[in-house]
Amino acid sequence: MILKPVLLSLKIASIATVFSLIIGVCLARIMTRKDFPGKNALEVLVILPMVLPPSVTGYILLILFGRRGIIGSWLYNMGISFVFSWSGAVLAACIVSLPLMYQSVKAAFINSDPIFESAARTLGASEGRIFWTVSLPLAWPGIVSGLALTFARSLGEFGATLMIAGNIPGKTQTIPLAIYFASDSGDTATANILVGIMTVFSFILIYALNGWLKKKNFHSIG
Repeated sequence: MILKPVLLSLKIASIATVFSLIIGVCLARIMTRKDFPGKNALEVLVILPMVLPPSVTGYILLILFGRRGIIGSWLYNMGISFVFSWSGAVLAACIVSLPLMYQSVKAAFINSDPIFESAARTLGASEGRIFWTVSLPLAWPGIVSGLALTFARSLGEFGATLMIAGNIPGKTQTIPLAIYFASDSGDTATANILVGIMTVFSFILIYALNGWLKKKNFHSIG
């Protein structure tokens, strides 16, 4: 009862964090280095899940990725479905946590001195090599912060997950969902244990991140 939602939450949060890292770094790099039509609109779409209620975000995902949705109907014909599956929980966690990754990495790219990239270009380095050997190392503190915050947010996702993935024990029931339904059914013992696990884990994660940032002489979060 307790172990399954914990393991599932860790699995979902880990996968969502990886996707958020890849998408967030690419978007942040493009947004800070390129100008193109619709740039502001794209940035608003990326950040929007951070200000929308999770239930609203989940409903939008359901409209888009449901079996009769704009994207979901096409995917369903290919045998892919996000509704009432753990992959739907990953999708929800990724969407709601992506803004944290994007904002952290974007701030790191903005604060990176462009003179180093210009020097690399002068020496004949390709854009790909500049990205991997200059830009990413300079943005590393922001990336680490984004990873920690994204993982913690994915771990605690509730509303959007419930809307698109449902609450299926052993399949889509994450820690927040298990806490809510345990409390709602009067099983306070299980709810208390899960709340303790979530609180302790989040505390350790943020504490370790702040310690690392201070050790490296970077600003801590919070």
